[in-house]
Amino acid sequence: MKKVVIIEDEAIAAQKLTSLLGEVSPEAIVEQVLQSVEDTVEWFATHPFPDLVFMDIHLADGNAFRIFDKITFPCPIVFTTAYDQYALQAFKVNSIDYLLKPIGKEDLQKALDKWATLSEGKSVTSENQKLDTLIEMFNHQSRHYPSYFLIPIKDKLVPLATNEIACFYIEDKVSRAVTFSGKTVVMGKPLDVIAEQVDPALFFRVNRQFVVAHKAIKDITVWFGGKLRLTLCVGVSDEVTISKSRVPEFKEWYMK
Repeated sequence: MKKVVIIEDEAIAAQKLTSLLGEVSPEAIVEQVLQSVEDTVEWFATHPFPDLVFMDIHLADGNAFRIFDKITFPCPIVFTTAYDQYALQAFKVNSIDYLLKPIGKEDLQKALDKWATLSEGKSVTSENQKLDTLIEMFNHQSRHYPSYFLIPIKDKLVPLATNEIACFYIEDKVSRAVTFSGKTVVMGKPLDVIAEQVDPALFFRVNRQFVVAHKAIKDITVWFGGKLRLTLCVGVSDEVTISKSRVPEFKEWYMK
């Protein structure tokens, strides 16, 4: 039996990974699912390290690489993320693979095969192995981001260009998009899925309710408690705020 910890803030993604692990490696037992940087640091302060960690990069309270400021992981890590721009950072820690969402069974199997090789006694911190890992990361098939979404309207699917969208948001459990012309449309898919599909260089998940386009941000106000409030160039029903913990990540994204 091999113990596994999943660090993932999206419940659906965690459930899918757990299910996929059960199919590919029934002997792997998911010991815990953690949703944030804070939860992870606190949990590992009182629990032993597992045999393997699956770690998303964008967590509920910020970038997962902040975890490594507090914890040194002796066990291997597989990063599971919708974003490919963090491969170099992943190379610097005990990563054995970097899987882009949606994760396929074949990719997961390859990651577990690497894990099995390491379990036979090879060092996870070997520079040669890390170099091989880095090469694989950059040889991974390029991530494709959709230029259009198909919007279900009655009995039709109407194309909507991604570059026409100012923001996505969820209201009454329904995800919607607002275009730069001010039109609001129902997307027909969960916001979590949309956030994984759009180009992270152009869109940012500011909170659980909003994903905003870079060029839709009109101005930024420093708010109480260290939060930020965004004013968009289109009207939305709720205030668009960024929690204090996510401000550094947002600033880094915005200034790129």
